[in-house]
Amino acid sequence: MRDAHTAPPVLAEVPRCRTEPDPHPGPLPVCPQCAETPQRISWRQRPGEPVVLAFDPCGHRWTSPAPPVLAVTP
Repeated sequence: MRDAHTAPPVLAEVPRCRTEPDPHPGPLPVCPQCAETPQRISWRQRPGEPVVLAFDPCGHRWTSPAPPVLAVTP
């Protein structure tokens, strides 16, 4: 005899395959100013200063809002 209070198992929805190609293929993030995929990203950081990213070939630069915090744990 079946318990009237238990619901039948719910099947998880299967993720659908993408039909359109990825607009920004590749491992690099897009430039935040022109939304183009860069060929290379250079970065510079000095102690206590924000990180500066330079996107090539567009030449745009992005600066983090604050210097990163380094936490050392034992």
